Amino acid sequence: MNSSKHTELANHAWSVADLLRGDYKQSDYGKVILPFTVLRRLECVLEPTRDKVAEIAEQHKESGIDPDRFLRRASGHSFYNRSSLTLKKIAADPQNAAQNLQVYVGAFSDNARGVLDRFEFAQQIKRLDSAGLLYQVIGKFTDLDLRPEVVPNHNMGYIFEELIRRFAEQSNETAGEHFTPREVIQLMVRLLVAPDGDALQLPGAVRTVLDPACGTGGMLSAMDDLIKELNPDATVEVFGQELNPESWAICRSDLMIKGQDPENIAFGNSFSDDGHKRKTFDYMLANPPFGVEWKKVKDEVEDEHKALGDAGRFGAGLPRINDGSLLFLQHMISKMKPVDVSGGGGSRLAIVFNGSPLFTGAAGSGESEIRRWILENDWLEGIVALPDQLFYNTGISTYFWILTNRKSPDHKGKVVLLDARDQWQKMRKSLGDKRKALGKEHIAEVVKLYGEALAVAGDAEHPLHGKVKVFANEDFGYQRITVERPLKLRFEVTEETLAALEASKAIQKLPQASVLADAFKSLMGASWGAKQEAWLALKDAVVQAGGTWPTGAPFNKALRDVLGVRDPGGEVQVVKGQPEADAELRDYENVPLREDVEEYLRREVHPHVADAWIDHSKTKVGYEVPFTRVFYVYEPPRPLAEIDAELKALETEIQSLLGEVTE
Repeated sequence: MNSSKHTELANHAWSVADLLRGDYKQSDYGKVILPFTVLRRLECVLEPTRDKVAEIAEQHKESGIDPDRFLRRASGHSFYNRSSLTLKKIAADPQNAAQNLQVYVGAFSDNARGVLDRFEFAQQIKRLDSAGLLYQVIGKFTDLDLRPEVVPNHNMGYIFEELIRRFAEQSNETAGEHFTPREVIQLMVRLLVAPDGDALQLPGAVRTVLDPACGTGGMLSAMDDLIKELNPDATVEVFGQELNPESWAICRSDLMIKGQDPENIAFGNSFSDDGHKRKTFDYMLANPPFGVEWKKVKDEVEDEHKALGDAGRFGAGLPRINDGSLLFLQHMISKMKPVDVSGGGGSRLAIVFNGSPLFTGAAGSGESEIRRWILENDWLEGIVALPDQLFYNTGISTYFWILTNRKSPDHKGKVVLLDARDQWQKMRKSLGDKRKALGKEHIAEVVKLYGEALAVAGDAEHPLHGKVKVFANEDFGYQRITVERPLKLRFEVTEETLAALEASKAIQKLPQASVLADAFKSLMGASWGAKQEAWLALKDAVVQAGGTWPTGAPFNKALRDVLGVRDPGGEVQVVKGQPEADAELRDYENVPLREDVEEYLRREVHPHVADAWIDHSKTKVGYEVPFTRVFYVYEPPRPLAEIDAELKALETEIQSLLGEVTE
């Protein structure tokens, strides 16, 4: 089926909006159109075995035996409908449409009825009936031919996605929260599976796949299709979890129709209510929403982080509250199969991120610690940069992160960075923010280049050498050092000094604060280069004024803060025999992990500031992936003469056009 055909079918379904206009807000159209489309699809799938199921249901009506397994066998699917009603029959009886539709929906097996319940379908039936629209809406859908032989499952996915995209536009939601462009999924699954091609073709191959943010199930379907393409006899079990009820219902119905177990698609939040606890999977992939905060599940996530630590999912660290992307990645890593002593087992996973997880967070932050955990465990196999304007809900650049705990020997300790930002073709018509697409030739090129990454990176003569970089894991690490410089002060009594003296709480609470103030006024304009000289002069002045010199560290510190003035030529202040650091001159440097920090200090800092030192107690280790910097190519500015000539040519053209206007 070509794209125009599934667009035509989506248009037919969406034409129901013309009936709803006035009685429904635009943002509510999808609440009617989506469940009716699902219902019509289920009806079309069950049509060939409808009479047989009705016959079996009638036979077991009074038997007292649960006929569920007999009805499933009769229907040829994991779901069925016991009623002899159809949408066409219901539409033909407008007076009883609501009652008959409720009976019809109630006759579905529990798993199919659960899908429709997630759409709150019963409420929509009542609302449409009250508005006198129910039989008309049903009539519209009876004309929609969604039989599997006309609309294969793959194309049905396109129709659902097109409907969801329109629903999202009407309700000001982001379609990207529900599904990912199919060509992006195709690239993702091929990069994920490519190294396992031979193993997947073995007889009796069984593979499990998880998408913890599965939306309508597009990624799961693509993985199923690709593995079956490599080995038609392979067994593929797909699992997912989804928070959006409409997307969950569509995904679940798709699995039912394909003969997969719909119970494998859990409903709820993957962080607070993991639907697949203690399970591990061969492959995992996800496109979690970009930059979505996790405040709603903050308590549950933080509790698991503190209580379980490394035994839980989030032991490595917690990212900032406004972006839960790295939580999804940790969740997926926790479900990797362990590698056995012979090298068997293990998992591969791929996830779509924006640029933030590459570098957000300084050394010691949650994000940096998560990256450190991944790289030090040698799980990150590669990162692929995609073109911008590729997704429906964002025009920003995106990246595939590919991880595995069973790297091939030549990849161990290494990370591949691949720049595929120029692999795209312009779309004839934009869809939201999506203006670019990946063609089949682009997908093939990127998959081939990724598979040959090590060879291409090592061959300076290769035409695509500049598009691939290979680094050791440690190359992404750095030491965040604190460079200190000594506090240098001179001491003086000025109007500002006296004002600061009156404002100092530590001094003003002394019994003889006024005597101190009078004594200091007598030294107005005095200045000293050393603290000891200043303290002696001040002490003498206080004694002459009839006072006694206070003692104690708080007083001495407060007095120094009042009288001391920073001066590059001043006296170095000492604490316990060591120079005191000046907080205002403190600086930070990022030093590559493999480099000696003291050598760095001597080479980069001492030529400019000879008395600087490193406070090793404050050193932190951080990790980041500076993808853009790695692939940056300097482009010199155009010569001034060329720019000047272009400006003159434009001036001449403007003058010519103005001359034509004034003639």
